[in-house]
Amino acid sequence: MRRKVIQVLEGETLSPPPIWLMRQAGRYLPEYRQVRAKAGSFLDLCYTPDHAVEVTLQPIRRFAFDAAILFSDILVIPDAMKRNVRFTEGHGPEMDPIDVDGIAGLDGDRVLEHLAPVLESVRRLRGELPQETTLLGFCGAPWTVATYMIAGHGTPDQAPARLFAYRHPKAFEDLLMLLADVSADYLVAQIDAGADAVQIFDSWAGVLGEREFQAFAVKPVARMIASVKARRPKAKIIAFAKGAGYLLKDYRQKTKADAIGLDWSVPLDFAVELQKDGPVQGNLDPMRMVAGGVALEEGIDDILQRLGNGPLIFNLGHGITPQADPENVRLLVERVRGGRA
Repeated sequence: MRRKVIQVLEGETLSPPPIWLMRQAGRYLPEYRQVRAKAGSFLDLCYTPDHAVEVTLQPIRRFAFDAAILFSDILVIPDAMKRNVRFTEGHGPEMDPIDVDGIAGLDGDRVLEHLAPVLESVRRLRGELPQETTLLGFCGAPWTVATYMIAGHGTPDQAPARLFAYRHPKAFEDLLMLLADVSADYLVAQIDAGADAVQIFDSWAGVLGEREFQAFAVKPVARMIASVKARRPKAKIIAFAKGAGYLLKDYRQKTKADAIGLDWSVPLDFAVELQKDGPVQGNLDPMRMVAGGVALEEGIDDILQRLGNGPLIFNLGHGITPQADPENVRLLVERVRGGRA
């Protein structure tokens, strides 16, 4: 059976387009909150296959999305590299900040061993999902993961990582390349465990200048994709560089991604131009999901009218927020699939 998301990633145009949502398994669903309360820590939720499989399946049961994305987190990679990652309620992710000496001492040899429970979740999911549903694996892009490793937490413009990169260019490049290699191994392992395609999340690409974008976002992601495809030539990879704007113009060409994800700030005229070179994914503003009503309907219709004549995977421009009403998600899926609500 050919899965719709894979058909689009191969360059086909489908009407209606397939749909899934970033963070579709999460806090906006009451059934997720129940599992989260039982799991203990957030990392326990990620590393316990019973819980991770359950929350991955929840939005598929509710909305029959065309893809399920593995429930995990981009920071399992630094956690596997012994950076003491923890998630504190109200503060988000935190870890021990890394310095030049710490980078020199990083060891990626046992990362996959640490992530074995995540790979077990992938194997179980492929067995439990409907045959027509695409299973997506994922990881964070080296730049975004590095920003958290250097600051020890997220910051509004990731200034600590940018400053570190200017002051210690060699150490910073070493960190990016190590993350690229370890992350490529992780993506290959997810594919081997049953993922039909994978996505690379570069959530902080938008804070970079043009030169830095090429060095910190494009180069390591290109290295990752080349590594994955050298070993798994049929692998399908979506690259999402949030906030990259005009710099997306040659991002697909340089990284060799099969599709590029678009955040909600990408103008649809520009998105049409990007789509001429291959599949795009996006790009509804997550706040329209919270607002509902006319704001939601207009946003959906604009994307379908402008991008629906080319290879499109309908998605949000970033993750769904906890404030979103599940009823709005149902209405979204119905409208994308042609049943006007």
